[in-house]
This record gives sequence, structure tokens and C-alpha cells, in this order.
Amino acid sequence: MGKIYCLNKISTIGTEKFSSKYRMTDNFEEAEGVLVRSASMHDKKMPESLLAIARAGAGVNNIPLEACATQGIVVFNTPGANANAVKELVIAGMLVASRDIIGGINWVESQKDNADIAKAVEANKSQFAGNEVRGKKLGIIGLGAIGIKVANTASHLGMEVYGYDPYISVDAAWRLSRNIKHIKSVEEIYSECDYITMHVPLLEETKEMINKDSLAMMKDGVVILNFSRDLLVNDEDMLAALTTSKVKKYVTDFPNSKVAGQKGVIAIPHLGASTEESEDNCAIMAVAEIMDYIDNGNIKNSVNFPDCDMGICKGEGRISILHLNIPNMIGQITGGLAAAGANISDMTNKSKGKFAYTLLDLECKVTPAMVEALNKIQGILKIRVVK
Repeated sequence: MGKIYCLNKISTIGTEKFSSKYRMTDNFEEAEGVLVRSASMHDKKMPESLLAIARAGAGVNNIPLEACATQGIVVFNTPGANANAVKELVIAGMLVASRDIIGGINWVESQKDNADIAKAVEANKSQFAGNEVRGKKLGIIGLGAIGIKVANTASHLGMEVYGYDPYISVDAAWRLSRNIKHIKSVEEIYSECDYITMHVPLLEETKEMINKDSLAMMKDGVVILNFSRDLLVNDEDMLAALTTSKVKKYVTDFPNSKVAGQKGVIAIPHLGASTEESEDNCAIMAVAEIMDYIDNGNIKNSVNFPDCDMGICKGEGRISILHLNIPNMIGQITGGLAAAGANISDMTNKSKGKFAYTLLDLECKVTPAMVEALNKIQGILKIRVVK
């Protein structure tokens, strides 16, 4: 029976999807699958029993990916499960930055004891006037699950939407409204757009992509929205741009000691994916990923091993092999199985960077002799008899 450990509180809408083959455990040391949200796993010693970790969310910087891969632990995330929640908050952030809604609300609260508040409203409301987003140019950097939803919604609001993503997938392109202008240079986003929102992972090449140089290319009075990663923006450069009104508003879902409370900054307490529906969706997807891997050996949405799907095994046996991506691994694996008397009916081999995955269906049951033969191969990380 598969034992599942939750490092964070995970929606029961998801955990209830585990089949009768699984049970929840309070003992991390015996877990075969782990569900996690934001808890850090970098200082944890992973048990030998652990097969998979599923992050109920997109970011995986709280998980030691390469260390897990080396130990033969597949790490999953749940891309797109929280996309609608983040999209709605991005749109809300853009509207709040365009109209001084927060300032207006705060002013009304300050007038709660004013018997003539209705008259005061008419005299003071002009100080909170703003702009409509219709007809304005929105630049979206990153057209993944969230970026596409933001783009399509903004287009429905009457905005002129520019999208930049040199790695856009075919599937993503099909889901993008025909009204979106696909831009080939991020510099064009910087120079043309009234609003700019980023939906990219934090990589070496994206770290502090919003800095004094990129800000200098932008229109005066630009609004910048960051609902992706804190470190995409250089805080000192952003505050300087707000001081000179180069940037009208900076809306961020990542408050820190530098930007919180600063003039022109609208800081939201990391609410992007914090909806009941989003947490449910992430949990459901994470549970499905773990079960499909443990039950069938299939990998979908892994961040440290390649995706691989051979459906449900209809043969006599199935064996999964996590290994290093080095020459002659397939020859050694098939040769080792043949020497142990196995005939392969189907197989898939995929690689991702320095790691690879081979899934094989056999015309016979998997025997200890077969596993022993495979374990002698240098570069094998973990062998598991699926069926």
C-alpha cells in the first residue's frame, strides 16, 4: 500500500482522490509519495522509500531537484492548475493601478464620522480619478498557462495586447486569441506598452530583468505588474523609477522590506494562487501525478525527469528505470534483460539534461534476476518493478 505524507496542509478535495491502494502517513521516513506546497525540503534527508514528490503549485525552488534526481526521486509540479486564480489577480492589480481605488476607499474610511460625507465625496472624488485600460497597450512577457489567460482576458477588455515568448509551445499558440500581437523582441514590449506583466520562471537570464536599463526603454508612466517571482525585478532600480515617475505604479505579489509601504508600490501579500478553487485544482493534479507514476510508471509534469506515458500496462510485466543520460544505456538495459531471459514487448526512453528515464513492458513477469542484472549497470539511479 502506498504511503503518502503531506508536508503542508493539502486540500482534502485532492487527497480524497487517492485510491484504496494508498493511505496517508504521519511518518515522513516511510513515505513513498510526498505532497508539498511551500515548505522547504532542502535540509531534509529523503528516505530510501521515497519515489515521488508533488508540489501543489508551479514553483519548485523549495525542493532540491538535482539531489532528488540523483536519488531517483521524481519531482512533479502542477502547471496551469492555479492559472485562473493568478490571472484574475493580475487583472485586478492592473485595474487598481489604473484607478486610485485603494486611495478612494481609504479616504472614505477616514470620513466615517462625517455627517456630510455624501457632499464631501462630490467635492473630493476628483483626486482619485484614473484611467481606463480599454485602448491601452499591455505587454505580456511569457505566454505559458497564466500569460495566455491574461492575454485573452485583456483582449476582451479592449486592450491592445503584445505577447513575447520565444519558447511558446504549439499548444499554447493554439489557445492564444488571434488578436494578440506576437512580438519577437522583448525590447518592443518595453518601448511600446503602457502596462507590462511578467509570467516567466526565475532563471539566471530572467533574474532582475526589470532593471535600470530595461526601465530606461519604457514609456514614462508605465505600470509594471509582477505576479511571477520577486527577483525578476531589481528593487532599487524600481524605487528610483517610481521617484522620477518613469513608473507610475509597481504592483507586486511579493512584498519585501524594500518595497512595502513605498510610494507608488501596490504590494499584495502573495495571494496569486490563494483561492479555494486553485488549492483544490493543484491538489487534484498533484495526486493524479503521483498515482499515475506509482501505479503505471508514467511521468507527467516532472521538473527533474522527462515526461513519459505508456498508459496502463497490458503485458505481463513493467519495469521503470531512472538513470543518467549517458551513452549505451539502452543497449546495456536491453542486453541485461535479454540475458536474464526477458523479451521486451514495448519500451520508451526519454532524457532531460543529465537524467533519463526508460520504461519497459515485458512478455513475462519481472524476476529478481532481471533486477539484479540491471542494478549492475553503472549510471542506474533507481529500478522499480511497476507490475
